[in-house]
Amino acid sequence: MRQWTIDAFAAAPFKGNPACVVAPFDAWPDEAWMQTLAAENNQAETAFLLKTDDAARFGLRWFTPALEVPLCGHATLASAHMLFAELGLDAPQVAFETKSGVLTVSREGDLYAMDFPANPPRPTAAPSGLLEALGGVQAEVWAASYLVAVLGSEAQVRALTPDLAAINTIVGEATGGRGNLAVAALADEGSPYDVVSRFFAPGSGIPEDPATGSAHCILSPLFAERLGRGRLRFHQAYPGRGGDLDCELVGDRVMLRGKAVTVIESQLRL
Repeated sequence: MRQWTIDAFAAAPFKGNPACVVAPFDAWPDEAWMQTLAAENNQAETAFLLKTDDAARFGLRWFTPALEVPLCGHATLASAHMLFAELGLDAPQVAFETKSGVLTVSREGDLYAMDFPANPPRPTAAPSGLLEALGGVQAEVWAASYLVAVLGSEAQVRALTPDLAAINTIVGEATGGRGNLAVAALADEGSPYDVVSRFFAPGSGIPEDPATGSAHCILSPLFAERLGRGRLRFHQAYPGRGGDLDCELVGDRVMLRGKAVTVIESQLRL
């Protein structure tokens, strides 16, 4: 059984967000087995694919080391890259049947373009303990499937050392459960991107995620309205890595564009 580790939303190895992608199955493995392999891999997500009668259509499920999640951008990008670049899929796009509906990924030059559902947030009061967990910074707070804290500067976002144990207990009006928080701010003037972001997800078993497509389905509509244009460049400022996401709001969808690099091909002895 083959497996690849692929850096997604990355133009070079050891950037962006690594995901493990297992070669497509003829039938879904046992769910407990998939969860155990994801824990063994200990990456933010391990992606599992299911073959269908259509060579360019697959079932897709995502597992963190702790649980199955309903939507994951970087592991979807990594799955498409595996099919196109490693298995030689000859098709203009690939479709994935997921718990968040059918997601498509197309090739646009050296980019992959993913068609995801937008998840516009709504303003909300800061839940008890949130601002303290972020070190006492001032923030606008929004809620969708995750909580979002909008800070005053890029420097504040980059300097955060949040209390993850406290964040793990906070839900507020987020619909996706406790302990999932995106933090963002407008980028400094002259930066090659428009918005800088980070994503903390102790509630999903991930202290901090390096590059998070699902979070940008929330951030994209929020900042598109704020900046008055649909296509924006985001930099997720995970310390030591960083990921780059080109996001375009199109109606009730977000086109997430990025690159991917294969860094490991392995053989599972199972």
